[in-house]
Formats: sequence, C-alpha cells, structure tokens
Amino acid sequence: MKVDEFDSIIFDCDGVLIDVTTSYDTTINKTISYVLKEIADITADTPLTNEMLLKFKSTGGFNDEIDITYSGVLCYIAAKKLKKNPTELILDILNNADDTGIAYIEGFLDKIDVDISDIKSRLNYPSVEKNDLIHATFDQLFFGPELYEKIFQKKSKFSDKGFIENDNVIVTSALIETLKKKFNDKIAIVTGRGLDAISSSLKEILNQFNVESSVFLEDESRDLAKPNPQSLIRTMKGLNSKNCLYVGDSMEDMILAKKASELGFNATFCGIYGSSKLPEMKKKLFTEFSAPLILETINQLPDTLLIQKS
Repeated sequence: MKVDEFDSIIFDCDGVLIDVTTSYDTTINKTISYVLKEIADITADTPLTNEMLLKFKSTGGFNDEIDITYSGVLCYIAAKKLKKNPTELILDILNNADDTGIAYIEGFLDKIDVDISDIKSRLNYPSVEKNDLIHATFDQLFFGPELYEKIFQKKSKFSDKGFIENDNVIVTSALIETLKKKFNDKIAIVTGRGLDAISSSLKEILNQFNVESSVFLEDESRDLAKPNPQSLIRTMKGLNSKNCLYVGDSMEDMILAKKASELGFNATFCGIYGSSKLPEMKKKLFTEFSAPLILETINQLPDTLLIQKS
C-alpha cells in the first residue's frame, strides 16, 4: 500500500470522529435495562459488558446500536426462560456469530428451543416507522427531550438530558483542513448516524466535509445499512474518487471497503482502535483480519500519509 495513491478520504463517524463510549454505548445498556423491566420485570443495571459490546460489533452484522439493543433484550429474556446466566448465554452466542446480525441471534435462539415468539411479537422490531418500544426508548434516551422532539415531532417520556451530550468529539478543524489540502477537498463521511445526530455533535466542523456527497444511513432505508457497500460507492462517485481511504472502527467498515473494492471501487480500509473501551482487543481483531492500515487515532493520519507540515 502506497500512502500517496489515495485521491480521497472518507470517514465513519462513531469511534472515529467521535468517541461514543459514554453516549451510544451507555444508551444501549440503559435501553435494555428499561425494556427488560417494562416487559419482563427483569432488573439488569449493566446488561452488556464492554467485552460483549465489542464482540457484537466484531461480528460484522451489528453496525446499528439499536440492533444490539434488541438482541440484548432477546438474549436476557431467553436466559430467564432457560434459567441460564444471561452473561454466559450471550458470550456463548457471540463466540460463534456470523455477520448476519439479528438473523443469527434469532436463529441461534430458535435452535436451542427457547420460545420467545411472544416477546418478538410485542417488540415488533424493527418497525418501519421506528415507533416500536426499542427504537422509541433508545432515541428518547440518546437524543434527550429537546432534540428528540425536533427530530421526531413527538414529546419524550424522559426528562433527563440525552446521552448524545456525552459525545466526545475527537476530530478538530485543524486536522480536517490539513486533510482537505492533501485530498483537494475530497473528504466526506459515510456513517450510521442521521444528519441531525451528527450535526448536533460536530457542529460547524461538519461543514468542512463534503456533506452533499456524504451518506447518513439513519436517514436512509434499512437495506443500505453497513456492510452494504452502496453508501461508500455513492460517496466515492460524488467525490469523483477512484481510490479512497476509508477510515472506520468496526468490522462492518472493513467489510464495506472490501465489498466496494470487489465491485471495482478501490477503497482501502484504515482501522481506528484507540477510542474503544478495549483498545488492545480491537487492535488485535484488526490485525488478525489483516486490515491494510491500523492506527490508534485519526490524529496520526497526517504523519501516516506523509503530509508536509505547513
């Protein structure tokens, strides 16, 4: 890999531009706790450990945090019905998981003959309008009352501030300006977030990216979710890019870049591991799967790409 061969740079958001360990990750657990209490009278303060969260995200099938949330709820209820330790059951499921996400979780539970059809029916996830209990609870807790009402035109049943306020922005204006000069303004984003969510956290920094060519998958149809490569391909076309560096932090991001390349759109993956709660485990994962480029933080990009300091 030659670092001077790229004509554009495209970023994932969560775990790359923003550290979400106390925002999205916290919302996953808070939502699981709330839903379990509501529908099954199960008390679980921190349902998913850091190891479990990383294992979910390492399968390649869980780019959407709300899918992880739903799966966590199913596993806890299945464990209760089976009279098993939920932690042991979840780790057993994830240790052999493939990249089909929810379908794998539901299939695994079917194979071990635990009937959770009543719960699946009650949850009705994912609903087209995103008004099911999982979606509604997650979004209200994450966005907070004011932003939730702005986005969804509905009142939140929660009054506490949203966990989105815990987002820790890693990217700086100075870094983006440096990269824009290197790539002649061909710099964009492909993220699972919606535009409102990323705007709320990045604020004016977002305007330094080519927003028109960027893709915000929460605002798109579900079939475009990562690792479907069409979002990255669309962004590359918008930038008129022949050879991009795609910077992400998950297996879905790595698979996304690989699939785009297989379709003739040269995309090289750069894995970021430093914003994980278990950074060495994530670094090991990227190494085992031969990620072309592995960095602790995006702040190492200028030196890695041999960008001359002005």
